[in-house]
Amino acid sequence: MSLLPALPVLVPLSAAALSFAAWKRLAVQQAIGVAGTGGLLAAGVALLAKTAGGAVLVLPVGGWPARFGIALAADTLSAIMVLLAGLMGLAVAVYALADVDRPRKAFGFYPFLHLMLAGVAGSFVTADMFNMYVWFEVMLLGSFVLLALGGERDQMAGAMKYVTLNLIGSALFLSAAGVLYAVTKTLNMGEVSTRLALIAGHHPHLVLALGALFLTSFAIKAGLFPFTFWLPASYATPPVAVSAVFAGLLTKVGVYALLRTFTVVFPVMERNFRILLLLAGITMVLGVLGAVSRFEIRKILSFHIISQIGYMVAALGLSISPDPEIRRLALAGAVFYIAHHIVVKTNLFLVGGVIRRLTGSFDLKRTGGLAKSAPWLAVLFLIPALSLAGVPPLSGFWAKLMVIRAGLSAGEWLLVAAAIAAGLLTLISMVKIWNEAFWKPAPSPAPHPRPGRGTLLAMTAPIAVLALVTVLIGLWPQPLLDVAGRAADQLLDPAGWAKAVAGDLR
Repeated sequence: MSLLPALPVLVPLSAAALSFAAWKRLAVQQAIGVAGTGGLLAAGVALLAKTAGGAVLVLPVGGWPARFGIALAADTLSAIMVLLAGLMGLAVAVYALADVDRPRKAFGFYPFLHLMLAGVAGSFVTADMFNMYVWFEVMLLGSFVLLALGGERDQMAGAMKYVTLNLIGSALFLSAAGVLYAVTKTLNMGEVSTRLALIAGHHPHLVLALGALFLTSFAIKAGLFPFTFWLPASYATPPVAVSAVFAGLLTKVGVYALLRTFTVVFPVMERNFRILLLLAGITMVLGVLGAVSRFEIRKILSFHIISQIGYMVAALGLSISPDPEIRRLALAGAVFYIAHHIVVKTNLFLVGGVIRRLTGSFDLKRTGGLAKSAPWLAVLFLIPALSLAGVPPLSGFWAKLMVIRAGLSAGEWLLVAAAIAAGLLTLISMVKIWNEAFWKPAPSPAPHPRPGRGTLLAMTAPIAVLALVTVLIGLWPQPLLDVAGRAADQLLDPAGWAKAVAGDLR
């Protein structure tokens, strides 16, 4: 029995507790912030090293057997997600040293950042449906406080939209978990997968309706159409460090829950997957149209989150294909796309924060001249921007190629057309930011006062590291392709994962 599955939860919870204990000592909180997120990254690396070969690590909490206690489990997909959460958390913790003002730090930025990361990581390593709900709520608590810190009018309006819709999603999740327990007499994912497969043979409509409940709940968390309006209204209001970690991680928890639930826990039912394909295509197009029509950097990037979620969910929907090669390609593409997007989207928000520091505004009409005054930032912007649009040889090219290949092989021509159109419009919106913020002359009056060297270093270092990760994945995609393929194999063989999680109870 390995204790590794508990580390992604214990590390951020311990860091949160220590940060609360050092409430009036901001320097200590900042040090804990960087060290704690670094510890989460190390836990993710250790998990991936143990699971990359296909192993499933299971920890029955307190030694209780699966039916009576809660199990934590880590496979390749869980390890990838924890590693990415740690990397984004570390990047944001360093960036926040310069980005988050002292009053917000004094009111608990770092403790609640760790609390949110604990909820994120807990969602990735739980093997119990009710426990996943609990970690969702921990994540919601931490994220709501981070979103509202500062109490500005726009922030509070965005926070209310965010928390209202997410509470509706949580209520649906809790209701679905209650019905699931009533039907299967268990919430252990391993046991549930076996019992639902038997129940589906006699009561397929019951299982289909139950799946629709979970789908709706997770679609709200992921920002999938039609549950998208809250995201641009919320993510464009808090400090950039908060927007960046939200953009990178929170919607991906919803996508992860969809992946785990509809491959491992629920039996494959074509109608649910057809719904996913339809929603994914609409989400791609509507999200990118929203981005093209906006002139505020964070609004553009927020709408792109919606559009890119469509690609990930489309890959999941394509796994309904009867061809095993297409199913594997689709799920490997979903994992690859999630990893690529977490890195790129977090980085674009961080770059947007530096643009704001150098020009004084997120409004593209009030920016300009940065290609001349900050050529280093122009390069650091182009890398994630072109990757988001799918320009080779960056990471986004391989991610989009896998999804489009799976769509072509499955004969989903409308979905492929939507994906290609969304990619082209994404490139147009990135060119718009380039033309307005970097290429056109600096506006009058004189540019915003330039921040100090230390501030720029703290903000630029995480951006440079994430840009390097994007380039490395693009030039040498095979390591991530191999790991994504192993994660897909585990998702396509739910019996092995379920057996490990349920233990002797099967």
